[in-house]
Amino acid sequence: MSTSTEQLTEQLAATTLLRFATAGSVDDGKSTLVGRLLHDSKSVLADQLEAVEHASRSRGQEAPDLALLTDGLRAEREQGITIDVAYRYFATPRRRFILADTPGHVQYTRNMVTGASTAELAVVLVDARNGVVEQTRRHAAVAALLRVPHVVLAVNKMDLVDYQEPVFAAIAEEFTTYASELGVPEITAIPISALAGDNVVEPSANMDWYGGPTVLEHLETVPVSHDLTSCHARFPVQYVIRPQTAEHPDYRGYAGQIAAGAFRVGEEITVLPSGKTSTITGIDALGESVDIAWAPQSVTIRLADDIDISRGDLLAPSGDAPATTQDIEATVCHVADQALAVGQRVLLKHTTRTVKAIVKEIPSRLTLDDLSQHPNPGQLVANDIGRVVVRTAEPLALDAYADSRRTGSFLLIDPADGTTLAAGMAGESFATTKTVTVVEDEEGWDF
Repeated sequence: MSTSTEQLTEQLAATTLLRFATAGSVDDGKSTLVGRLLHDSKSVLADQLEAVEHASRSRGQEAPDLALLTDGLRAEREQGITIDVAYRYFATPRRRFILADTPGHVQYTRNMVTGASTAELAVVLVDARNGVVEQTRRHAAVAALLRVPHVVLAVNKMDLVDYQEPVFAAIAEEFTTYASELGVPEITAIPISALAGDNVVEPSANMDWYGGPTVLEHLETVPVSHDLTSCHARFPVQYVIRPQTAEHPDYRGYAGQIAAGAFRVGEEITVLPSGKTSTITGIDALGESVDIAWAPQSVTIRLADDIDISRGDLLAPSGDAPATTQDIEATVCHVADQALAVGQRVLLKHTTRTVKAIVKEIPSRLTLDDLSQHPNPGQLVANDIGRVVVRTAEPLALDAYADSRRTGSFLLIDPADGTTLAAGMAGESFATTKTVTVVEDEEGWDF
């Protein structure tokens, strides 16, 4: 390895990682913003830029269309829209980034749920000419439901409104008021022109009235708090390792990825949902024994007792183990074309555990215009956001989503064909703790 390569490796290791997602309505310029970020931060390879320039010329465009750096599907390029979630990886001397460029069309809102589910920051774009529209509110609601801690409002196409400060101020105030009602903890508004490059990477000479950071500057400096070691320790078992070889005749280890917190040798743990207890006698990581391991490391944990443990069980410190339940109240984002109805039989996947379940009740569906709850809709259709009550065949050890995005989330799956129906978040929905009264189910569904 050359000296320059070693220095680059050390530099990347020393920088922090930020996962962020872009969202917004149709034609607000998300892909152009992403392309501008990649281009102006020198994160585009020469052959990639050459391919974009060639594609742009073939479409009769003189300047390279930077949106093509992310819109990679043929249908996306032909229609000029984003359909799938496009992931991009880039780095600056200050930070590394994993970017999810999500679609703007209403029918692809579910794709934003995928892109924002692991994001620590969401960039919501607004066309300065149109202001806050329904899809803007929908994306703000999804970001709030997924507990994305930082939201950036990028008011794009300021060049088309003559860079007027009052236009930006009015949009920023309307969005901030709406997002604050949802409980979004931090909102930063930035006026930009992705096409011209104003306030994306370099400060704009056309908006001297704005004294805040550029988009890239904010991305590089926003606090990243993904220290999962301070959370409740949780270890979903993925695989039981029993070599039964001459070298390891009695080895029994439980492999998986630590979802949150830290585990130590000598610590007493509880196995859920059985409730049995034991003590950690060893932790193996990358072929070596260690005394402590923390999220998100993948390790193998060895216990003092031979307990019946299998894939889907959860290990937690005995003094901080979650309660198990078969009745789950949650907010879900419905992502399937087929509806989710009361009484429907589904599979519920939580961490590495999948169990049978029944949708007992759908108390409400969220109306995005005024954040009111439409009571008892009977079903949820594609892109709906609503509250559900689910009864599972076996106990699950769920945390509240507000406490843990990893162990407080789950999927509802169609048992017939494996289609993902909805992404769920256990407990209260928004940080403002807007609640819905749940009526006891009288239909007698039970397991």
